[in-house]
Amino acid sequence: MAENQENKQEVKEEVKEKKKFTEIETDHSQVENLEEYLNMDIRTGVSKEAERISANPYLSRGMSNFPNPEQTNCRDYTQSACKLSSYDWVENLHITTEYLDCPIAEVRFKNSHKDFYLLPQEGVFHVGDIVAVEAAPGHDIGIISMLGRSVYNQLKHKRVNPDDVKKKLYRTARYADIEKWIATVRQEHTTMLSSRYIAWDLGLKMKVNDVEYQGDGTKAIFYYSAEDRVDFRELIKILAEQFRIRIEMRQIGVRQEAGRLGGIGTCGRELCCSSWLTNFQSVSTASARTQQLSLNPQKLAGQCGKLKCCLNFEQATYAEEIKKFPDPKLRLLSKKGKAIYNKIDIFKKIVWYTYAGDNSNMFAIPLEKVNEIIEMNKKNQIPENFDEFVVVNQKKEEEVNYSLDELKNIEDK
Repeated sequence: MAENQENKQEVKEEVKEKKKFTEIETDHSQVENLEEYLNMDIRTGVSKEAERISANPYLSRGMSNFPNPEQTNCRDYTQSACKLSSYDWVENLHITTEYLDCPIAEVRFKNSHKDFYLLPQEGVFHVGDIVAVEAAPGHDIGIISMLGRSVYNQLKHKRVNPDDVKKKLYRTARYADIEKWIATVRQEHTTMLSSRYIAWDLGLKMKVNDVEYQGDGTKAIFYYSAEDRVDFRELIKILAEQFRIRIEMRQIGVRQEAGRLGGIGTCGRELCCSSWLTNFQSVSTASARTQQLSLNPQKLAGQCGKLKCCLNFEQATYAEEIKKFPDPKLRLLSKKGKAIYNKIDIFKKIVWYTYAGDNSNMFAIPLEKVNEIIEMNKKNQIPENFDEFVVVNQKKEEEVNYSLDELKNIEDK
């Protein structure tokens, strides 16, 4: 009995020690465990959906799956999988018009690369058909993304005259065409990586962002970005010898690069440049100043490293609304002191002021009351103070000044 009690006592002590040990282990505030806690790997595994998307090189061409050489019409073609896709709203109107009413087809290639081609008189074509089209030299393989009257709207949107469309759509792709197309698409990623290594070995200050092979495998377009002019004649010579194809180099800006790569913006939505935006307009810090935004480069810069394109979206509205507010140089007069303009809120229609001798506190006055005070001052009527007009009082936040060099780096040159 005595031995059993001793054994039980030993077991209880062991349990206490283990419990004490686990408590110390899970308590990450302990100094001795802090370093181990900081080195913990908190990365999550890649989902099957992400692996499936990254493994599909045809997703950028609008196909949710790999093409079947035995099917000329791609059933896996879907507008939701396309970058910069165009929605054919006329199709849902059930208007009985033949597609030859507009003998032009919009054909999609990789990413945002789309073009217009003349349809042949023979044959029937549908959206999603894999087709062979005219190229220089040889032919290219693409997917019909739009037919019918909607093509005229696309031509007008892109400012293309229908009479200027001269390139021809030859036919629907044959079995051999699709097999060749599949083989060339498989080479694109390895070709891009190889070209990067070659450019680095040559000491060229450029980055190859993407490679697009022509459908017949005789030519490839290399998209690259660089800050300055690049002499890539030696690079073209090496690439032509290594891959036995014609080389075309196309320089793109950092905004176009972000559009081709894609991503999620700070707003939580897909990047505008990769989903719908096609015309990249210059963005300056004047837009941020007009919208009363803090000139913080980390918040104003997008994934491309330049000012966010969305700063231009509401610029015209802000510029129009600001006209309704008083001149920033105008001072409001009271017996307590002058009120100096600080900032405005165009949505709440209020103006923030500070007293000339006290910059630590701000007070907000509705726009109607501000105009009323201005009229009073014009009539030499000076109120005792602004307390009866004020809706909000608060301490002025300290403004962080950012260097001009940081702002110039994210501004379009």
